[in-house]
Amino acid sequence: MNRPLVRVTVPASTANLGPGFDAVGMAFQLYSTVEMALSETTEIVLIGEELEGLPADKGNLLYQVAAGLFAEAGLPVPELYIRATTEAPLTRGLGSSAAAIVGALVAANKLAGEPFDRERLFAIATRLEGHPDNVGASLFGGIVVATMPERDEEPIPYVRLAPPEGLHTLVIIPDYPLSTEKARHVLPDVYSKPDVIYNVGHSSLLVAALAQGRLDLLGQAMGDRLHQPYRAALVPGLREILDGASRNGALGAALSGAGPTMLCFYSTDAEREKLQAFVDSVMQKHGVSYRTMRLRPDEHGAQVTISTR
Repeated sequence: MNRPLVRVTVPASTANLGPGFDAVGMAFQLYSTVEMALSETTEIVLIGEELEGLPADKGNLLYQVAAGLFAEAGLPVPELYIRATTEAPLTRGLGSSAAAIVGALVAANKLAGEPFDRERLFAIATRLEGHPDNVGASLFGGIVVATMPERDEEPIPYVRLAPPEGLHTLVIIPDYPLSTEKARHVLPDVYSKPDVIYNVGHSSLLVAALAQGRLDLLGQAMGDRLHQPYRAALVPGLREILDGASRNGALGAALSGAGPTMLCFYSTDAEREKLQAFVDSVMQKHGVSYRTMRLRPDEHGAQVTISTR
């Protein structure tokens, strides 16, 4: 018996872009796929070394999220066939959990007869992830600026921006994980008034610069005092890259999400070559093994195709 197989392709993402803490996310052309179908018994197939060691039973995040959607729609929770792959490294600050949540929600929603629109899926994803930046970027693509609503039952307020023309990213991925919980634990509970004012101004300038394609302002706009200074102790090389990237070919630099991945924006091959040499020197000085990727923004978000199994 043939059953509909839903395939969802979901972009990875970066969050914060410096000062936009828990509020600004951008999707990358680096993808995860989640395939899902109704089944007689639950079967979870995880493909690739990035997914090694994750549970392949009903304790898997993909199944848990899908089961939760059916329950929220008032439907019986079915047995599911789930197959997943990813190009994005896990626990590196590239939104792997957000992509998994979005992929599972979109696939399960399709199998359930689409009881929820994308705005509602965004709200569910944000509730599960705890903040809207990564899940918004993975769901809608492009750059998403969002904040938590005043009341839980309200929709997530957000604006989606098209990425500026000519924006390229050099992504620096250290060969060690950093849990979001650990990266959040180092942040203070109280900030000074000057630091809060600094971040309000810089995050406002960042969003305006992205909206108007003012790449020349990114170096200044991406300054941050809320999280990167405190996380620098956990990420060797971060201080030097934040301080020196703009003098070495970068339009701007930031920690990607909670880290340890770092990113530098650039627009030309000459800038990239100068930037790569600078990054190599910094990381080699700290003795950290790493890899780099050159990524473009994704503008499409989660994409669905249907076949049969």
